[in-house]
Parts: sequence; structure tokens; C-alpha cells
Amino acid sequence: MKKILFLFTASLLFNATLFGAKISDVASIVGVRDNHLIGYSLVVGLQKTGDGTTSKFTLQSIANMLKAMNIDMESADIKSKNVAAVVVTAELAPFARQGDKINITVSSIGDAKSLEGGTLLMTPLKGVDGKIYALAQGAVSIGGRNAKGAGDSHPTAGLIYDGGLVEREISIDLYNQEYVTLSLKDANFQNSVSIQKTLNSHYSTEVAVAMDSRTVKLKKPSNKTMIEFLAEVQEVDMDYSIKDRIVINERTGTIVSGVGIHIKPIIMTHGDITIKITEQNSPSKPAGSMVVDENMVIGLNENELYTKEGTTTVANLVRSLQKLGATPKDIISILEAMKSAGSISAELKLI
Repeated sequence: MKKILFLFTASLLFNATLFGAKISDVASIVGVRDNHLIGYSLVVGLQKTGDGTTSKFTLQSIANMLKAMNIDMESADIKSKNVAAVVVTAELAPFARQGDKINITVSSIGDAKSLEGGTLLMTPLKGVDGKIYALAQGAVSIGGRNAKGAGDSHPTAGLIYDGGLVEREISIDLYNQEYVTLSLKDANFQNSVSIQKTLNSHYSTEVAVAMDSRTVKLKKPSNKTMIEFLAEVQEVDMDYSIKDRIVINERTGTIVSGVGIHIKPIIMTHGDITIKITEQNSPSKPAGSMVVDENMVIGLNENELYTKEGTTTVANLVRSLQKLGATPKDIISILEAMKSAGSISAELKLI
């Protein structure tokens, strides 16, 4: 196979990327969050699509339920396939009050074929502290049907809309607090200081102090309640610095990158592909070259690829490799190698 040489022109200029964003998009209020709930129960009323006799825990659960109803029966005597054991999960929103309804997710843990048409029995949902915060019950919905009439692609998991009832509240007393803390969603010293400067300028007094790259402590003004203060704070616009990042999904071959992430000079070989990135003020264009677009030219004789000065970015490299037939796996391997060699300074995140 003929070796291919890619020749790029690199630019070493770096420009910080600043954007406008609301503080609510950048940071969250410490203590104001969802809480996970979990429980175990049975889904009944299935049309012989429930757990089989090999799921011993399901049969034991049925026997225990019947005993609670004064029906004494051994689990070995139960042959029903209309019941499935399930794990029940939910999210308890901040400030949820007793009597509020929440959505419920039901997932089979046995060998049930489908939960379609089933009904979840009353299930206590507990938090990490072991206390019961909600009760769940209701008909399970597993979604629509496809064009051929077959069931949902995941018939062993379903939803119960508004199937949960909040029984215990999680107390969060913001109203009587003098101080509150913001937590940045991504640690960044520049953004932390930006919030501090923006809020202090907005209120013409020192109401914010950046504690570290993720934490900003706030003190409410004397003429406002904490609720009024936080409502205003969340709507304040600030200068937001976005960290350069390349996101790669190795399973699908998807690569997401900002258009301005530059590549430093490097020479590397991956299989039959050799990449050479150098600094040139006026890269030459050999005779017989073919213009790919306004920034890229391919020299047909030497299988070299040239770019204009200042256009060598990750986006440009990926597009060039795709045009010349490199597979997604090759491109991902090349980017990973460049990151390891220090040619790419942006964060490389694999998902």
C-alpha cells in the first residue's frame, strides 16, 4: 500500500474564547439539587411475559406479599408467569412538597420478556439515608410501537408518569440564610473570578467572593431577601471562558471539536499515514495540485496535503483526513497520539 504524506501549515497563535452566558448556565446553587430514590417491587398483570421459575427472588417476593395478605403459600408452589420483579427509581426535585407527583422508572431485574400491560404494586422509595421519601404505584408504559407492530426496543423497562407521590420533604431553608454558595459546573479560575467581578459590579458592593476554581460565596444585600437575590443573580450575564475540548465517541466514531483548536508542529506516522505539520509562511503548491477547498490543496504527485497559514486546526485536520479516506478509527488514534505528544493542548474526552 502506498504511504500517504499529509503536510500542514501550523499557526502558534492562541486566542482565548470568551462568550456571554447567564450565571445560571455556568453555576448551580449548592444544596439545591435533585435526589435519587430507589425501591424494589413487583409488576403484575403481565400476559405470561413475566419472570420464569428460574427467578427465585421473584417467587419468594410473591410468597412474602401473599403472606402479608394472610395467604400462606410456599414459593415452590407458585408457577405464575404474570409477575416480574423490578427495580423502581425516581428523582426527587429540590423543594418538592408532600403530595407532589413525580415520574417513576421501572426496570426488570429478572428474566421477564416484557412489562407491557403490567401494573406496579405500591412501592416505597428510599433515599441514600434509608428513609422513605415517596410511594410509587400505577400502570407501566413502555412507549409506542414500531411500524411492524412490534413492541418497544426495550420492553423490560418502562415509565409511570406522575406515578410517584412525595411523602417526605427534604428541608432546604434558603429564605433565612445570609450566605449561599455557587458551584461552577466546570472548574475554571477565570470563570470563578468573572462571576465575582460581574456580581460586585452589578450590585456596586462586595456580594461575591471567589473561593477557588469552582466555588463562589455570596452574601445577600440587606435590602433583598435571599430568594429575590438568587433570582436576580441567576439572570445576570457574565463573560464565560470555554475550555477547549475534543469529545470522541469511540463506539460510534463521532468527533466533536471547536473550530479554533490549533495543532502544534509535529511529525508522526500511523500505519500507512504520515502526518507532517510545520511552520511555513508561504507553503508551495506543486504542479498538478488539486484544490479541495479554499484552505486545502492536494499535491497529486507526492500525495501531500497543504494548508494556508493559520488554518491548521483539529477541525481542519479531521476534515482533511476524511477527504483522503482515513477511517474514523484512524482519525481517533491520530488525535489521541497527538494529545499524548503535546501537539494538541485541548482536553481530550472519551465517551
